[in-house]
Amino acid sequence: MHLTARVILQLAAVLGLLSVGIGAFAAHGLHDMLQRTNRLDTFETAVRYQFYHTLALVAVGVLLAARPELQGLGRTAGLWLGGIVLFSGSLYLLCFTGYTKLGAVTPIGGLLFIAGWISLLLVARQL
Repeated sequence: MHLTARVILQLAAVLGLLSVGIGAFAAHGLHDMLQRTNRLDTFETAVRYQFYHTLALVAVGVLLAARPELQGLGRTAGLWLGGIVLFSGSLYLLCFTGYTKLGAVTPIGGLLFIAGWISLLLVARQL
């Protein structure tokens, strides 16, 4: 998929909406269950990293709209999207299912986040 500024910003809008909704749902509807299973901190980490990278996606989308020649920004966005899915997604699944084998996927998501920041660093050299 070619990630244009429009697609990146639309995805960021959906992920931002989900971050706030998931965070609110956890705080009000899932708090007791997450505390009982000792997963509240894990869940909060998943939401936090999702939201941080959603905000970063907004910045990348805006920059790409202003500077469409910076095509490496699409790669940056793709890496962060993969990080959100693998890092935050695996933590959400862990919290709801207790399936610990997903723990092997979480660091891959973290590496995608890091790779996205490296990608941004390389794109910034073009400015």
